[in-house]
Amino acid sequence: MPPPVVAGDTNFSSGHFKGPERRDKRKSCVKLFTPLTVGTMELPNRLVMAPMSRVRADRNGVPTDIMVEHYRQRASLGLIITDGIYPSFPGQGNPLMPGLVTEAHVAGWKRVTDAVHAAGGRIVAQLMHSGRVAHENINGGHQPQAPSAIALEGMAHTYDGKQPYPVPHALTEAELPGVVADFVSAAQNAMKAGFDGVELHGANGYLLQEFLSPVSNTRTDNYGGSPENRARMVIETFRAVAEAIGAEHTAIRISPEHNIQGVLETDRADVTATYTALVDGIADLKPAYLSILHADPADEMIQDLRRRFGGPVLMNTGFGTVTTRDDAIMLLKEDLADAAVVGRPAIANPDLARRWQEDLPLNELDQATVYTDGAAGYTDYPVLAPVS
Repeated sequence: MPPPVVAGDTNFSSGHFKGPERRDKRKSCVKLFTPLTVGTMELPNRLVMAPMSRVRADRNGVPTDIMVEHYRQRASLGLIITDGIYPSFPGQGNPLMPGLVTEAHVAGWKRVTDAVHAAGGRIVAQLMHSGRVAHENINGGHQPQAPSAIALEGMAHTYDGKQPYPVPHALTEAELPGVVADFVSAAQNAMKAGFDGVELHGANGYLLQEFLSPVSNTRTDNYGGSPENRARMVIETFRAVAEAIGAEHTAIRISPEHNIQGVLETDRADVTATYTALVDGIADLKPAYLSILHADPADEMIQDLRRRFGGPVLMNTGFGTVTTRDDAIMLLKEDLADAAVVGRPAIANPDLARRWQEDLPLNELDQATVYTDGAAGYTDYPVLAPVS
């Protein structure tokens, strides 16, 4: 593996690059390769590996040898966000999803963080309670949990093939502190495992976002109804985790208006009020960062959330589409974010930071191997030879 890219390197004299057009393209990405302070971390560049479910843990949720290698290979990125990690057994939503519940989980992840740190990288654990996007066949027989007893349409991928999603258990108000406690325990386990911090998954239709949407949350108690009430569970969870491990180690990912997995947010006024309440409810803690997934980073609501947050904001413009080098450069050049979060390019290119800094060709993603359970398409993508 080539050595990590040096942040802020503006030496464009490499023999690999000839002609003014290539030099200009390299100069245009300079800000992408400047340092950024995020919580207690000093990122050498502003490329962040997006959290992506890659289903490579064992049946007990323990990270495997190939997971250690996968994350180690990508240590030259400014920051790595892990796969979604379940904070409780009912929160497990995918077969072979990793956990942070048991001592075996902690020990498995410690191998990952040690490898990443030894390679000069930084890594954050994404805590993901899958909510109603789960199935008893996956999570050891636990009924999925949700804000309301509304089943997700469609079929779950289980160990015994595709099965309909079940009606989830509607968490009572008395049960919510226990769910918060699960997040806190998982965050403490993450720090024991050597992570640089945690990111709460408040996006993409999973439990925390299920509380935010009036479609998936039809409660009439203190956690439903108004935008402020629907944001309450997310705020309480975040603040409890921040109190336990430090706000400087705590972050959150949100995806306003993403409209995925039945969590619909189609009323712009309601969406604005809900996410404003959420951001206002945590900004005073000075968290490590806010990560936003949205198709239009220049959107007025998104930029207002960024201003309200007041700290580092990481932006992910891709999901249905791939975030390109030009997209990442644009985010920073136009001051729409403090760092760019990228997914598929980071899967196929362990040395993506070098390739984008030097404007070199990329490996093509093999979509057929994204969700398989072996090394193919996970640890076998080639890196470029070091410049002699």
